[in-house]
Amino acid sequence: MRRYRAMLASALAVVLIGVAGCSSDSKSDPTPAAQNKAPDKVTYLTAFGAVGRDAFAWVAQEKGYFKEAGLDVDIQLGAATGENLKGLASGKAQFANLDLIGAWILAGKGEYKDFRAIAAIHQQTLVSIVALEGGGITAPKDLEGKKLGAATGSVNQLLFPGYAKLAGIDPTKIQWVNAQPAQLPALLAGGQVQALSTFLIGSKGIEKAAGGKKSVVLPYSKYLGDLYGNGIITTSKIAKENPDLAKRFRDASLKALKYTIEHPDDAAQILKKAQPAADVTAAIGEITLMTPYVTSGSAIGVMDQERVARAIATLQASELIPAGLTPDSVVDFSITPKA
Repeated sequence: MRRYRAMLASALAVVLIGVAGCSSDSKSDPTPAAQNKAPDKVTYLTAFGAVGRDAFAWVAQEKGYFKEAGLDVDIQLGAATGENLKGLASGKAQFANLDLIGAWILAGKGEYKDFRAIAAIHQQTLVSIVALEGGGITAPKDLEGKKLGAATGSVNQLLFPGYAKLAGIDPTKIQWVNAQPAQLPALLAGGQVQALSTFLIGSKGIEKAAGGKKSVVLPYSKYLGDLYGNGIITTSKIAKENPDLAKRFRDASLKALKYTIEHPDDAAQILKKAQPAADVTAAIGEITLMTPYVTSGSAIGVMDQERVARAIATLQASELIPAGLTPDSVVDFSITPKA
């Protein structure tokens, strides 16, 4: 741990040098949609299909927030972090919801660079280990020799080496089982895996799939601090050349996110109306569990440049990415909400 702290301090010093050279004085006041103009048509990818954490997109559509912002939004079901980044890179979508840390890991590795975060949805990472009571997993070390399920290409696997290093887990003793997000609860309930690397807000849905058996949650955040959770991203081209579009999408989305956490039951019903296969009970559970992570910042959606630098430094100290990634290469601070 002492070596890790020294590496973190060194990495942070390097990243902060980059911050010092960044321009952070740009104004981010929202620009209203032009009057008497046809709405801008854009496509948006949800983070993980149609679940509670993504309900705010359909709330924005149902309540007319997108329309008020001069937007005609096609909401499509997204997948894992890498898949959503691929969707933006290919032009399939203009905006997406995904795990910011997973995106930054991929950017740090040079796999995806053409994106910018424009708002944080969760102020802290929600990535966790979720097991069931009585299954023999109560601490990170208990994962050794077990099968661990995760969504294919998700941040959960990308971030695990850093978590394992700090939590004292030998990652070579973990057997990964990859599946689609919707299949994960059934894998755990059926005993095909002994734990999941997933998001803690999904624990209620996992308990329901397991017949009411209580879950054991081991958050990655206990060992990896300063890491954001999900966020809204766009392409670097839109952020640079059409910031008004990005700000309008940002504002409509965050307005809907605020409504969603204040009215979880209604938001879950709106989700169900748009996506009949959605589970209302599980959606309410997710929205309720994620609310403290949405509101823990000074304002909903806010992203702090120095904190982003600390998050990047954490990833570098954990040897998840090499040196070189800077805050302004993954976040457009002229568009993100200010405290």
